[in-house]
Amino acid sequence: MNLQQFSLEGKVALITGASYGIGFAIACAMHEAGAVIVFNDIKQELVDKGLAAYAEKGIEAHGYVCDVTDEDAVNAMVQRIEQEVGVIDILVNNAGIIKRIPMIEMTAAQFRQVIDVDLNAPFIVAKAVIPSMIKKGHGKIINICSMMSELGRETVSAYAAAKGGLKMLTRNICSEYGEYNIQCNGIGPGYIGTPQTAPLRERQPDGSRHPFDQFIVAKTPAARWGETADLMGPAVFLASDASNFVNGHILYVDGGILAYIGKQP
Repeated sequence: MNLQQFSLEGKVALITGASYGIGFAIACAMHEAGAVIVFNDIKQELVDKGLAAYAEKGIEAHGYVCDVTDEDAVNAMVQRIEQEVGVIDILVNNAGIIKRIPMIEMTAAQFRQVIDVDLNAPFIVAKAVIPSMIKKGHGKIINICSMMSELGRETVSAYAAAKGGLKMLTRNICSEYGEYNIQCNGIGPGYIGTPQTAPLRERQPDGSRHPFDQFIVAKTPAARWGETADLMGPAVFLASDASNFVNGHILYVDGGILAYIGKQP
């Protein structure tokens, strides 16, 4: 086996919403593999924070302000990236939101907002980069899906609907553009320990685990939360030539949750 097939040397990678969190970790991994990193966020303040975080790791990233739900803005950003950095070889549709609201209390506008960011935006950004990928003769698209692409749970009706749709969009991009040597796959993270989930993992005053922490650890065969580092290898694999015959696949990085029915009470 030639380990060079895992190299991203000279490739331009756009990771949306990658100022922090999962997107940031994936971008750092792709940089280590040789890629030039480009990211966006919705506000200049967030882009600046992201640039500072990358600089702290010695990464010279390229940051752009762009609302990924705005088709004209996305087209303009992609055009600028092509002019200023190069044609995008790798797209990671990472930007997303979640609203935890019981379905009957959620407004249609709130539902639409989640669908817009988590499903319409990946369609818009993929649509913007595919023509140049076709011209170049190759391309990699990675959609950040979720276990909610497969499972339902209380209060996440919009998120689950969007991520289920994103799974099928992933398969459809594969179906339409596989013949142009474009591979479109998804990564479905399990419960990942991030600053946002830190309160759910804090020990209680009596030293016990938070109830949600107990729930997740009990449901996970790995008996732990995932870390952003757990997503790095899968992302590099799906962005590299090592996955050239992997297409339309969702790689769940969940410590085994989807394979496990749970312990008998």
